[in-house]
Amino acid sequence: MDTPYDRPGDTARPVLEAPDIARVLTRIAHEIVERAKGADDVVLLGIPTRGVFLARRIAAKLEEITGRATPVGSLDITMYRDDLRLRPARALARTDIPADGIEGRLVVLIDDVLFSGRTIRAALDALGDIGRPRAVQLAVLVDRGHRELPIRADYVGKNLPTSLRETVRVQLAEEDGRDAVLLGVKPAVPAGER
Repeated sequence: MDTPYDRPGDTARPVLEAPDIARVLTRIAHEIVERAKGADDVVLLGIPTRGVFLARRIAAKLEEITGRATPVGSLDITMYRDDLRLRPARALARTDIPADGIEGRLVVLIDDVLFSGRTIRAALDALGDIGRPRAVQLAVLVDRGHRELPIRADYVGKNLPTSLRETVRVQLAEEDGRDAVLLGVKPAVPAGER
């Protein structure tokens, strides 16, 4: 399948494959249950696009562990981004808050890659407009470093130290046809095109 992450000449190499991703999501689910003392009041909110798929997978793992369904939804941050005027317009995704809401609950935000922290800052702003959770935690599949804001993840699938020239791309079966985390190098921009 030719996805935006499978480009001709792409030299990205996998750092996580499907079994690795399944294993780290199981570990994250167990850590959530342990830290939340049973996960009774946990709500999972995925950040579109891939964070939503990860949130659903973690919710399924939580149900296997606890025997109870964990509310799961999505949180669109598009209008809260601080780079709207710097980038081309993006389509709005969907915010879907579970029926019981987030008031007084432990909300675990879920995203695929933690980089600068700006996406999570936008998610916190969006969450504040919806309600007031008891606490907010963050789970990410990959933490690649290079934070620009004082934000850290509570649950990390893989810490992946990178250079700014490198790219981290997450592929999930629901969107891309396969599960993988790829590490590549940004193509050099010719001097005349900068």
